[in-house]
Amino acid sequence: EFRVIGMEKYMTINLIFRIAVVGILVSVLGTVLKHSGRDEQAFLVSLAGLILVFLWIVPYIEQLFETVEKLFSIG
Repeated sequence: EFRVIGMEKYMTINLIFRIAVVGILVSVLGTVLKHSGRDEQAFLVSLAGLILVFLWIVPYIEQLFETVEKLFSIG
């Protein structure tokens, strides 16, 4: 895990771009699959994109909860 201030900012921007790329790819693939009559595969592509992005975001959510816990001295 990166704790350097400059590198942390870079990782956050990098994450935003990766999420945007996944969103664009899922949108294009979903549209192509729906127009070709493969609604089930389009749904699976959307679900896979959602899971992938969620797995990328989970560490940041965990860090947020740890920060809130430290801020309010919970536990």
